[in-house]
Amino acid sequence: MNKNESDKLGFWSIVLLAINAIIGSGIFLTPGSVVQQAGSQALLVYFIAAIFASILAISFSAAAKYVTKSGAAYAYSKAAFGNNVGFYMGILRYFSASVAWGVMAVGVIKSTISIFGGNPNKKLSVTIGFLILMAIITVINLFGQKVLKWVMNLATIGKLAALVLIIIAGVILLIITGASSNLSEVNNITQNGHKIVPPLTTTGFVMAIVAAFYAFTGFESVASGSDDMKDPDKNLPRAIPLAILVIAVIYIGVVAVAMVLDPKALMTTTQVVAIAAIFKNEILRDVILVGALISMFGINVASSFNAPRILEAMAREKQLSASLTKRTKNNFPIRTFFVSVALAILIPLAFEYNMTNLITLSAMVRFLGFIVVPIAVIQFYRGKSAEPILKGHRNLFTDVILPIISVIIVIFLLIEYNWKAQFGIIVNNKIVGINWYAVAMMIFGFILLPLIMFIISHSMRSKEK
Repeated sequence: MNKNESDKLGFWSIVLLAINAIIGSGIFLTPGSVVQQAGSQALLVYFIAAIFASILAISFSAAAKYVTKSGAAYAYSKAAFGNNVGFYMGILRYFSASVAWGVMAVGVIKSTISIFGGNPNKKLSVTIGFLILMAIITVINLFGQKVLKWVMNLATIGKLAALVLIIIAGVILLIITGASSNLSEVNNITQNGHKIVPPLTTTGFVMAIVAAFYAFTGFESVASGSDDMKDPDKNLPRAIPLAILVIAVIYIGVVAVAMVLDPKALMTTTQVVAIAAIFKNEILRDVILVGALISMFGINVASSFNAPRILEAMAREKQLSASLTKRTKNNFPIRTFFVSVALAILIPLAFEYNMTNLITLSAMVRFLGFIVVPIAVIQFYRGKSAEPILKGHRNLFTDVILPIISVIIVIFLLIEYNWKAQFGIIVNNKIVGINWYAVAMMIFGFILLPLIMFIISHSMRSKEK
């Protein structure tokens, strides 16, 4: 039975859904890194990242006109290019989801340790906290989806309250103190006699954009529920960019307040939630930390719900063993869940819990999908696909021009990206060696994991036949 039109999400509901999906841990974790890399150009960096995210989001929403199956990038790739490409993109998307989960888990653990006065950089403490967090999330999942929804709703309230508080408190402090720092002065701030912000190069600018872009990720999952939306071919291309615009205004407001109020604290703090460091008042700082903590914990729970179900979606499409679709009596996908937990723990451990590297990796892993999906949309527009697709309303601008721009932007970012810094061991701002753990994890995610899953899948499906 088709859903009644009145039960489907309208334009403004889609906007709110997108805002909730995108605002997560990024704005709490990335500002210090972005300002440290881009200096006075940080606000421009966030603006460019927002435009980039909008262009890509429209490409994803255009794909949803032709394919309404769950799975987003996996479903679009499979429909456009067939089982093999679909399988690879599905595994890569799963790896990406696991990386994102790991990033947010590290954020929760380090923030909790900071709130209680501990050292958030002590690896043993973080590892123990990691195991405790995963145990708590497992229990929550075992209780079922009602508890999951309650936790995620609480997270939404927490993150919005924390961001609004930062802006309001920051503006009040600016008025009271009369602070009027020139943003260009950020570039001249020193620590131990050396400037914190390095001379801005194209590569440095790109690295800052990638870090800022992480705060806008999440848009790629919004279109996956297009069959529950009213006129998705018309509403999605308008709703998602509008949501990103609203979010960009909030983000730029938060970062602007921080840069004027106390940019040095923002760049030099050892706190995980760097944005809280701009406030001297301990109570205010702790309230913001708790709000960020609630937000990140809620997103961890959401990730624990979404990541295992990517493997399930592939199993239902008969690309993985049917055994992965089996659940407990409480409707809990226990097999795919614990595989996801293992990846979410091992990936941060490989990067030694370095938040900057983890955040950048999380964004970069998504980039292959940001190339494949726009090309898939062009294929759909041309009437070329490996599987039957819906006869969506074709639009040259959203289905061809913007996807081409998306691919060009991604390729440019990949070329200009500082791969040496990402996979190097840095001491005193100098690369002194290779981070083989990071290299190994990329090889694992892009090559070994898809290969292993393909072999296992082929073997298990052969036995099932």
